[in-house]
Amino acid sequence: MNVPGAALLAPSPTNFDEYDTMYYIKGAAAGGICCSITHGALTPVDVVKTRVQLDPLKYNTGLVGGFRQIIAEEGAMALTTGLGATAAGYFVQGWFKFGGVEFFKIQAVKAMGEEAAWDSKTSIYLASAAAAEFIADIFLCPLEAVRIRSVSDPEFCDGLIDGFVKMGKAEGLGGFYAGFLPILSKQIPYTCAKFVVQGSVADSMYNSMGKLPADCTAATNLGMSLFSGVIAGVAAAIISHPADTLLSKVNKAGAGGTGSMMSRLMNIASEIGFVKLCTVGLAPRCVMIGTLTAGQFGIFDTVMSALGAEKFHFYNPNAVE
Repeated sequence: MNVPGAALLAPSPTNFDEYDTMYYIKGAAAGGICCSITHGALTPVDVVKTRVQLDPLKYNTGLVGGFRQIIAEEGAMALTTGLGATAAGYFVQGWFKFGGVEFFKIQAVKAMGEEAAWDSKTSIYLASAAAAEFIADIFLCPLEAVRIRSVSDPEFCDGLIDGFVKMGKAEGLGGFYAGFLPILSKQIPYTCAKFVVQGSVADSMYNSMGKLPADCTAATNLGMSLFSGVIAGVAAAIISHPADTLLSKVNKAGAGGTGSMMSRLMNIASEIGFVKLCTVGLAPRCVMIGTLTAGQFGIFDTVMSALGAEKFHFYNPNAVE
């Protein structure tokens, strides 16, 4: 996914005829693939993180200790719990998120004109990311609810479909969207933060070398994207972690008592405490999201290129050639 700093890569006027329906489908497909691969590959880390968040008294030996404890008690396959829901859920989420960001930012440039869009590119990224993430989370939330339930209770279901059937029968539609508010509170700041931070870090690195991305080799640019992606992922993980903890808790059966969703969330937050809400499970989440974000930037660009598409870059109409 391109970032504010990537605007420097566009030295010529934009031909908006290139950004047709097929372009958005390719962007959505690349987004689905990169999110599914990265989130799926990190399922074992996510299993440990979720267990730590749900039962910090039992899982209190850190990330490596959590791996050892789960393997010793349940076997190595327990680390793949929720893999199906994770891969499917984040393919759908990536489809709408990455495809949506491309769509919204291009439409904004068309409406504003390239000069005004250049001056407001950071705001456009933030608004595009927030809008796309909101739509994506409508589709992600039910799959995430099944994943968390299966991780917290390994006996709950025998796969994604079985989990959907059991949760639907037991709790109805509301059960799938019990975590919608916290997932929005987690994903929207996370998505917005990762693009702004990644762009700022990448800009600083290029400026320190006195070079533009076009002056560097493909390997150097990839290294820049991956490194800045790790930093962006860690920053985004810290910002979104309290909501991530609430999401893990609220999808656990009986968590927060009865009453409205807001009441349950307030009860959970009160029980945990502010400091623990922000810190319990943070280390494995930083490892997971830092790796994941870097991988997403690299995979998205690679898949887009393989599909014969070039992602949209902002263009400065006042640039001197």
